[in-house]
Amino acid sequence: MPSPQERLVAQLVRIKELSGLSLRALAREAGLSSSSLSRYLTGRLVPPWEAVVALCRAVGRDPRPLRAVWAEADKAGVAPAPRRNDLPADLFDFTGREAESALVEDLLNTAGAAAIDGMAGVGKTSLAVRVAHRLASVYPDGGLYLDLHGFTPGQQPLEPHAALFRLLGAVGVTHPPADTADRAALWRSELSGRRALVVLDNAVDAEQVRPLLPGAGKSAVLITSRNRLVSLDGVPPVSLEPLADADAAHLFGRAAGLEFTGEEAVGQVLRQCSGLPLALRMAGARLRHRPGWTVAVLAERLRATPGRFDSVFGMSLQQLDAVQRRVFRLLGVLPGADFDAAAAGALADMPPDRVGAMLEELVDAHLVQELSPGRYGMHDLIRQYAADLAADEEPQAEAALRRILKHYLALAVAQDRILPSPQRGEPSPGNPAEAMAWFDLEYVNLIAVFDAAERLGLDEVVAELPQAMRVWFFRHRGTDDQARLLEAAAAAAARLGRDQQRARLLADLGYARAAAGRLTEALSAYHLAERSGPDDDEFAAGLALRIGFARRDLGELDAARAQFQRARELFEKAGNGAGKSQALAFDGWVTLQLGRPDEAIERARASIALAGGPAQITGLVALGVALASRDPAESLRALREALRLSEQNNLQHNQAWCHNYLGVALRIMGSPEEALEHHRRAFELLEPLAEVQLEIDCLYTYAETCRVAGRYDEALALLDRTVGLARKLGRPHDEKLARAAQELVRAHAG
Repeated sequence: MPSPQERLVAQLVRIKELSGLSLRALAREAGLSSSSLSRYLTGRLVPPWEAVVALCRAVGRDPRPLRAVWAEADKAGVAPAPRRNDLPADLFDFTGREAESALVEDLLNTAGAAAIDGMAGVGKTSLAVRVAHRLASVYPDGGLYLDLHGFTPGQQPLEPHAALFRLLGAVGVTHPPADTADRAALWRSELSGRRALVVLDNAVDAEQVRPLLPGAGKSAVLITSRNRLVSLDGVPPVSLEPLADADAAHLFGRAAGLEFTGEEAVGQVLRQCSGLPLALRMAGARLRHRPGWTVAVLAERLRATPGRFDSVFGMSLQQLDAVQRRVFRLLGVLPGADFDAAAAGALADMPPDRVGAMLEELVDAHLVQELSPGRYGMHDLIRQYAADLAADEEPQAEAALRRILKHYLALAVAQDRILPSPQRGEPSPGNPAEAMAWFDLEYVNLIAVFDAAERLGLDEVVAELPQAMRVWFFRHRGTDDQARLLEAAAAAAARLGRDQQRARLLADLGYARAAAGRLTEALSAYHLAERSGPDDDEFAAGLALRIGFARRDLGELDAARAQFQRARELFEKAGNGAGKSQALAFDGWVTLQLGRPDEAIERARASIALAGGPAQITGLVALGVALASRDPAESLRALREALRLSEQNNLQHNQAWCHNYLGVALRIMGSPEEALEHHRRAFELLEPLAEVQLEIDCLYTYAETCRVAGRYDEALALLDRTVGLARKLGRPHDEKLARAAQELVRAHAG
């Protein structure tokens, strides 16, 4: 017997069928996000009753008969997804702030937002993390944390575009849109179906965080900044002052492991620490490590050092030996957000186990924070202090920086070799999932390493690091940094006189530009790669394929076909059967678009015979579409096999492509309503992906099916979207096709 959830889903699917609208169009009509509606229709989320009412009203249906089945489904619920938790660890000695904590919690409950501001070291992040941990049960979909680096020494504040990439990645969107506004809209849509708490730490100003705010829904946002964000509408400020004397004394006592009873010397220490939790913890740790000292001795030592912070930081350094102090200084030049013992060891040129013990000492002195087991970070103030010391006292700072850059490059190369890639033979032994997880974990640090290498003029690292990230970038197309890194890497390879490496980097740069819809720029990179490329048939064949894709997408079909045929010849010469199969498949696809179905069928069959597994997908789709009007049964077998291979290998782009052309084939066979379901499924799969050309292709074919089905308004809306995308990306061929299709729709509608 179907569960309550299954019965509700069946009713909602029926409503969608009655509407005759696409998922996106129905979502707009009902005032819902398309991502939320997709979750309701697939049973991943029980909709609120208000959403059920909105859907019924969109199709003119009375919602009351659905109330009972909805109530049963709502009571039963769905299996909860694993809770996401990116929050740093809560401080065991968090002290005071009862009134501020209560105010922040109340604002999150009522306004869904709060912004904590205050001077450096006053405890903004500690308060935000404490509140987020306390409210974990209120936000069952998780606690998301992002450091915006508004005041981090040596790093630029994170731009909203890049911040949205990371936030969307945290909720499972691996291919976000290219446009910042589109990313912000998708972020709001993703949060609207969740109840999550987002902590945006270390914001520089209101402009940085405004695009990152949640929209309607039950998620909340908690921001910290040294500046009061008064222009951030709907986000009430909470200003932190230094700790009052009683709380400051209590925190100092806990850090020192002592209880104080109103000593005058305690008051002197508190004044030196200015009521700042960071300084109080460090002063207390200093006293704890000197059991022979009294508070009066500590106060005297603090007075002897000028500068409000240097006195406390310097006191903490004095409890360390010379080698430990050197490690601390060097950590000030470390690029990136966090680090492990291996990175610190490379920086200091020491074994990880030895430097690991030193990091524990630095943690005890509150000079370093252990963010999670084995991962360390530094407060911005302390990082700046360490960097200043390194500049003044560490003659080997640049040598240490060069070591850490090469350390990260070596690790990236080793992890990349574990990942399967058609560009090389057998991968190195290892777990590919763990290798990808390493790139995910270290991605921010790798970008910081690249930028540091560029500043330092270390061309070897600049040229090689993007190549070591090649497979990761391919699986995360749309990553903001990819084109920037590849451009700089190609220039570095040229300075090093490495023409072959430069050519491969330029080929990857062209691919990155093409994925972003910048086809003319992609071709420029490809042609530069051709001129400086190696005398290598495999490389030349792969480049010919990519040039063919760009020519095809520009509507230059004869030129594209010539490139695919050249690729086929070169792959055959190199003895690469899989490559030859791909070239034949794309040759067949373009031949079909040129109106030569017999030749297309011949090439598609030859492609399928040469390949196995997912390499058959393109040939199967070309064959299926070419046979749609001749042999419907074989056509559907080919297309469904292509879809099966795409699903079996978790190839989401290919799944969307297969569904789209199943729709095309079914339309040709005279089943437009069934075809529309496949087009809609294609767009559900496309929604989280940043594949502009694929979207344009699917929009155009979807619109044609709508025209055949007599859904003229929907066809025109899809074509309007196609024209807008084509114009935005400078794609006159796509715009011309869409405008011609609009005229055809209007002629039939009139």
